[in-house]
Amino acid sequence: MWYSFLNVFFFVFHTAFTLFNITGWAFRITRRWHLYTMLLTAASWFILGIWYGWGYCVCTDWHWKVRAAMGIHDQSRSYIHFLILKITGYNLNTDLVEQATLYIFLLCFILTVWLNFKDKRKKLKV
Repeated sequence: MWYSFLNVFFFVFHTAFTLFNITGWAFRITRRWHLYTMLLTAASWFILGIWYGWGYCVCTDWHWKVRAAMGIHDQSRSYIHFLILKITGYNLNTDLVEQATLYIFLLCFILTVWLNFKDKRKKLKV
């Protein structure tokens, strides 16, 4: 029962976190938090990734462990690929999904840094 709860929790939390990483830059009220979540994601992918493999995600790792404990072994190399497969049933090319994920992440990261900087400058002028 505990693993079932954690499985649902990770689906909801990790998916919401991912959607926030994609959209949080667009709203002034969420931009500071968006910058923090993007920095956490970058730290996981690129710093922890030095030891665990590039693109390593703590949430994905924990979710895969929960699912393995439940006897479910349908994990993909990437959580985004996994979500697309589970939600749509389409088994897209994993390399393509990983590249698109990286490009979208980089675009959102640039946007959040630029807009947070712009908001900070505007606030200092007032």
